[in-house]
Amino acid sequence: MAFRSIFLLTAASALPAADLRLGIVGTDTSHVIAFTKVLNDPSNKDYIPGAKVVAAFKGGSPDLESSRSRVDGYAKELAEKWGIEIVPDIPTLCSKVDAVLLESVDGRPHLAQARQIIAAGKPMFIDKPLSSTLDDAREIARLAKEKGVKWFSSSSLRYSDIVTATKAADASGAITWGPGPLEEHHQLGLSWYAIHPIEMLFSILGPGCQEVTRTYTEASDEVTCRWKDGKIGTVRALRPYGGYGAVVFHPKKAVQSPANASFSYVPLLKEIVKFFQTGVVPVSNEETLEIFAFMDAAERSKAAGGRPMKLR
Repeated sequence: MAFRSIFLLTAASALPAADLRLGIVGTDTSHVIAFTKVLNDPSNKDYIPGAKVVAAFKGGSPDLESSRSRVDGYAKELAEKWGIEIVPDIPTLCSKVDAVLLESVDGRPHLAQARQIIAAGKPMFIDKPLSSTLDDAREIARLAKEKGVKWFSSSSLRYSDIVTATKAADASGAITWGPGPLEEHHQLGLSWYAIHPIEMLFSILGPGCQEVTRTYTEASDEVTCRWKDGKIGTVRALRPYGGYGAVVFHPKKAVQSPANASFSYVPLLKEIVKFFQTGVVPVSNEETLEIFAFMDAAERSKAAGGRPMKLR
């Protein structure tokens, strides 16, 4: 059975279920250390019970500096400080765990890695970016649906104070902003880092984007989108980096996110553990795919000199 935790609680048993065993694919991002600290250390002030990381597969992308320079160091820390077993391949990992955190910093190998996780029937959280192309994102979703494997992907900014302080049912539009450095290997350049303010925008306005216009300069991108119900949203991706924020428009007012908004992986991790325990997906796969269709339309708009593009 894919899920052990909640399904082990029966009317005949008053004992809590054992911790879910989690596996990590990709040790080339700081997320693997941050997540393990919160999940595996009961003395941590942010400790989340119910799931523990027990094994990891290093992975890594030799042609990507941010992967090549970190994959071995983070794997060593996981093994030596946290006692995580480093395994030689994904099938071996899947044989030892109940669910998988697909953490590879590079979105390009995600489809090939997800294919193996899906074949093993393991539910998975796929860290940003879900993939480097819209077609790969759709193929991950197709394979998972065909096999009946639950998955979701999300930026931690979806659960930030920026979103929770500004989100409202009567929002008629919004502007979000955040860092937007590009990565040459990713066909959808905005997926590399601008995925964070883009997810903030969709968290605030919901799905339903119809048409995208992108204005590109070396210093920033401005991507404006029109929703089917008339809402207008704009994402500003700042380069090389910049802070995060949002302004949300309502019929009679505009609300700006707090200047001292906090950022933490903890709310996202709580959703991940709950998902693995219950099988209830907190961010629909359809919305995630729409976000990638939005970025695909933005790439086509940029290539066409800023002409509006419909989502495909």
